[in-house]
Amino acid sequence: MSDHSKIGKTHLQRAAVVYIRQSSAAQVEHNRESTARQYALADRAVALGWARDQVIVIDQDLGLSGASAVQRSGFVQLTTEVALGHVGMVLGLEVSRLARNNADWYRLLDLCGMTDTLIGDADGLYHPGLFNDRLVLGLKGTMSEAELHILRARLDGGIRNKAARGELRRGVPIGFVWGEEEGEIRFDPDAAVVAAIRSVFERFAELGSARRVWLWFHTEGLNFPLRFNQTDEIRWTPPTYTAIHHILTNPVYAGAYCYGKTRNERYVDEQGQIRKRIRQLPQADWAVLIPEHHPGYLDWATYEANQARLDGNTRPQPHQAGGALREGTALLQGLAICGHCGRRLRTHYRGRNVTPGYHCAGKDIVDGRGVYCLSVGGVQIDEAVSEAFLEALEPAGVQAALLAAQQREADHEAALAQWQLAVERARYEAEKAERRYRAVEPENRLVARGLESEWEQRLRELDQAQVELTRRQQQRPTPLTADERHALRALGQDLKRVWVAPTTTPRDQKELLRALLEEVIIAVFRDDYRAHLTLRWRGGRLTELDVHLPRSRPATVRTDEETLALLRRLAVHHPDDVIAGILNRQGRTTAHGLPFTANLVGNTRRHWNIPRYEPPVEQPVGELLNIKQAAAALKVAPSTLHRWVNDGFVAGEQVTPGAPWQIRMSDDLARQFVEDAPEGYVVMQEATKRLGVSRQTVLQRVKRGELEAVHVCQGRRKGLRIRVIDDKPDLFSHTS
Repeated sequence: MSDHSKIGKTHLQRAAVVYIRQSSAAQVEHNRESTARQYALADRAVALGWARDQVIVIDQDLGLSGASAVQRSGFVQLTTEVALGHVGMVLGLEVSRLARNNADWYRLLDLCGMTDTLIGDADGLYHPGLFNDRLVLGLKGTMSEAELHILRARLDGGIRNKAARGELRRGVPIGFVWGEEEGEIRFDPDAAVVAAIRSVFERFAELGSARRVWLWFHTEGLNFPLRFNQTDEIRWTPPTYTAIHHILTNPVYAGAYCYGKTRNERYVDEQGQIRKRIRQLPQADWAVLIPEHHPGYLDWATYEANQARLDGNTRPQPHQAGGALREGTALLQGLAICGHCGRRLRTHYRGRNVTPGYHCAGKDIVDGRGVYCLSVGGVQIDEAVSEAFLEALEPAGVQAALLAAQQREADHEAALAQWQLAVERARYEAEKAERRYRAVEPENRLVARGLESEWEQRLRELDQAQVELTRRQQQRPTPLTADERHALRALGQDLKRVWVAPTTTPRDQKELLRALLEEVIIAVFRDDYRAHLTLRWRGGRLTELDVHLPRSRPATVRTDEETLALLRRLAVHHPDDVIAGILNRQGRTTAHGLPFTANLVGNTRRHWNIPRYEPPVEQPVGELLNIKQAAAALKVAPSTLHRWVNDGFVAGEQVTPGAPWQIRMSDDLARQFVEDAPEGYVVMQEATKRLGVSRQTVLQRVKRGELEAVHVCQGRRKGLRIRVIDDKPDLFSHTS
C-alpha cells in the first residue's frame, strides 16, 4: 500500500471502510492472529491520510462465509455506502475477505468504479476505474473463487471417499456407539437402551403399525431413551410417535451404513431471495449404501418388509388397495375393489354404525355426475370372505392357537423386562448420587444440601420403580398347564369359535385377513340379487364366490308430501346445499328424522326424479341483492327495507317462508327513492287531510298501486311522500 499517488483530496474527504470477516465461528475463536491483522488495517488507513474518526470498521460478518452475500449484513452495508458515494477507500486483508464469488465481487468493483472509490489490500491500492487495476482485481477475484472451489472439492472428495468405505464417523442413532476400529459400529453398552430398541421392532412385528407401537409404550407406561448428539447423556422420557417412526425407518438399525440421504438445493422464494433447503432423496439416489456393515437389530430383508408394511399403512393412491387398519366392523376395509370400474371401495355404516356396507365413489368424480357403480351391504359379503379365509387357514389352526397363547406371555415378559431394567437404572442413579454426597466435604454445606436433595430424589424414583415392578410381577399371566394346552388344541381345531369370540376384535380379524388376502373384487348384479367375489390371495391364487343378496323390502317410511312439494319449488332456483339450509331453518327433517344435508337433498331429488338446479341462460332485468346490499344501494336502513317488503311497498322475492328475502334492483325501483320530493307529492299527514281518509287507508291504496309514492332519502324530513290528485276520486268505494 505504498502507492499514495492514487489517493486524492476527494478520497480523503470521504470515509475509509475496513471490512473484517472470518468464515466460521471456529476461525473467529482460534485464528485470532488473522482477525487482529484485519483490525490493524484501521491504523493503516490513518497512516494513508484519513482521520481516525473517518475510519469505519464493519465486522458484523465475523463467522459468515463469503461464498454469497445472502445474510451478510456487513457486506450489504458496505455496498450501500459505496453506492451513495460516502466511501473513499475500502480496505480488506485480501480479496477473499470481501467476496468468494465473482457475482458479488464484480458488483462491488462496478460500484467503486462509478463512485471513484479505491480498494486496498495487503499488496497495494487499486482504482477499479482504471483498466490495469481492474484487470488485477478481476484476476484476484477469480483466484479467490477458484480457491474456494478447490478447497471444497478436496474436503468433499475426502469425505465421500471415506464414506464409500463406511469409515466416515457421523452421528449414529440411539442404540449404537462408534467402536475403536475404523468404521466399527457397536451396540450401546447400556442394556436398557438395547432392550428398548428391540422392543420397538418386536412390537411392530406383532402390531404392524408405528402408531400402535407408540400406543403400546404409553399403555405400559414405559420410557424411551433420548439423546440429541453423541456427547449428551441419555435421558429417559415418554416416547413420541416421531421417535418410534424414525427407528422403524432408519436403515442403520438393519446393519446398513448410508451416506448422502439428503441434498442441499438453492431456490428463489416469492420475494426473489435465494434460499436453501434440504431435499430427502429416495433410497436409489443415496450416495453410499452398504448393507451388513455392522451388527443390526434386524436383517436387511426384514427391514425392507417393514418399509413395505409402513408404506401400505399410508392412504393408498387411486385404484390401489391398502391403508392402515381403522376402527369399524367392515372386514374388507382397504381390500375391497369395485368390479365395475376398478376403484377402491369405501366403507359406510348404518344403524348406529353397526351394519357395514361398501360403495363406489365413482359417481362423485365430476360434480356429482359420474357413473353410479354399486352400493351394497357388507354382512353377507364379510361372512362369505370369512368362511373362505377360515377354510384356507384350518390346517394351521392348532399351531396358531398355541402361538397366540405364547405370544400373550411373551408380550408381558417383554414389558416386565423393561421395568426390571428401569429398576436397575434407578438403583444405579441412586447409588451414584449417594457416592457424590459422601464425597463432598461436610463444611461445604451449600454443595452438600444440593447433593442431598438429588440423592433423596433418586431414592424416591427408585421406590416408584420398585413398586411398579412389583405390581406388574403380580399381574404376570400364569403359564398354561397340560390340561389348558389340550383344551387350546381342541379350540384351535375349531377356528370359527375363535373367529367369532367376543375377545377377537374387528381389528384382529382385519389383520389376519391381510396376512393372506391382497384384495377382494366385488361385482354386484342387482337383477339377480347376487354379488360375485374374486379373492386374490398372496402368491397369486384366485378364488371366486357367488353371494346371494337379500331382496329389497318395500320402504316403510317416506318423505312427507309437503316437503317434497317444497323441494320441487326450491330445486328450480337453488342448488342442493342452499336447499338443505332452507329446509333445516324451517325445522323439516328426512323420513328418518335426520337434518338435511346436500347429499341427502340430492338423494331425495334423484329418487323422486326432481331435476337439479340449472342456472338460467338469460338473467332477468336488474341485479338480485339481499336486504343488506339493497339497503346500502337505496341509502336506507335494512330494518326499514324489511318493513316495506313486509308491507308490500317494495317487491321482494322469497321462494318459501324462511328463505332469505331478495330485492331485484331495477330502474323503476331506484326512481322511487329520491333526494327531494317532486312537485305534487306531500307528506303523509297532508295527504290524509286532502283525501279525507285515515293513514291506514292511504297505505293500503299505495300498496295496491292506486296512489303513487316516493321515499325521500336525505334531509331532516325523510320518509314517504304521497302524490295527491286534485280531482278527488270516490275513495270510499275502494276501501277494503
